[in-house]
Amino acid sequence: MTAILEQAFRDQWGRVLAALIGFLGDYDLAEEAAQEAFAIAAERWPRDGTPDNPGAWLVTTARNRAINRINRDRTLAAKTRLLEVPESTEDQVDETTFPDERLELVFTCCHPALATEAQVALTLRTLGGLSTDEIARAFLVPEPTMAQRLVRAKRKIKAAGIPFRIPPDHLLPDRLAAVLAVVYLIFNEGYSAPPTRGELAAEALRLGRALAELMPDEPEVHGLLAMMLLLDARREARFRGGDLVLLEDQDRSLWDTAQIVEGRAVLDRALALHGRGPYVVQAAIASLHADEPRDWPQIAALYGELARLTDSPVVELTRAVAVAEEQGPEAGLDIIDRLALEDYRYLHSTRGELLRRLGRTAEAREAYRRALALVHDDAERRLLERRLEEMA
Repeated sequence: MTAILEQAFRDQWGRVLAALIGFLGDYDLAEEAAQEAFAIAAERWPRDGTPDNPGAWLVTTARNRAINRINRDRTLAAKTRLLEVPESTEDQVDETTFPDERLELVFTCCHPALATEAQVALTLRTLGGLSTDEIARAFLVPEPTMAQRLVRAKRKIKAAGIPFRIPPDHLLPDRLAAVLAVVYLIFNEGYSAPPTRGELAAEALRLGRALAELMPDEPEVHGLLAMMLLLDARREARFRGGDLVLLEDQDRSLWDTAQIVEGRAVLDRALALHGRGPYVVQAAIASLHADEPRDWPQIAALYGELARLTDSPVVELTRAVAVAEEQGPEAGLDIIDRLALEDYRYLHSTRGELLRRLGRTAEAREAYRRALALVHDDAERRLLERRLEEMA
């Protein structure tokens, strides 16, 4: 029964909270009511059995707890009048399908009026169900700092009059881009870290699946999900004893082949929807990287398209790597030396690798030392130090 309750929390928290926020118009009250509903479930379900529709049961129970609390608190009498619903009891559970308002909630969490770190924290708290402490640990900040971010985000939403209920025609492309960027940021934060911090990548995948379910005709949504699935499939091979392992040195037997198949199926869906956006292109690149041997001309061409779409020098740097594999290190260096990324550690580490291949050892050492001075991640630092030792 404990496993059932935990699964219900993971599956239903976002839906329950989204329904309550849309109903009550109050984040804090909705969270408290949702927590009470799950606590009641932990007490009753082992005794009475799991309801046929756990989500509807939780929403109805939470809604009734919130109404009872409002009715008891005279200072919230105005909110009680605004609800305009008949008072009910916990035992009157509506088992019919209730509306899924997660999409509206995620667009509210990612409103452009909020700073990116607030968007991320609020999305993980409301849609992912992570505690403040869990979010703080995942992003390596003190819990009080994260708690303040959440409080400020909720206050800003209230003060700015940002609606909790968003009409479908207001789910504009620029808002969708913000939502996808937040989910990708969450994924990247977990994927770039050792496996011990993989919970963030898992949460991003859950959010990506939810978005694909809620927005089945948006190719970029499927593109993002496909990319995350294909990259995450390599998770277990990316680190060995805490040390970072580059793609060409990874043990492919550790890759999750079933997840690669799933990622490619999601990518096919995005392409069938005529997706040509940045996430779809990145998913296609990730799919090609799963092949052996890799099709470097095709990978380089896709990076060229991605650079055209994003106008990003960082993408140009990754294109330089593919070009170097296709045409040789000199061709890659020719691209790198034109990029204005002097303070970007990956430019110097990539340049060092290409110089090393050309036998220009002194220049390669200098490039690696420059990258080492800019790095903050311990695993990356050890990788660069190994490279320097190998050239000593």
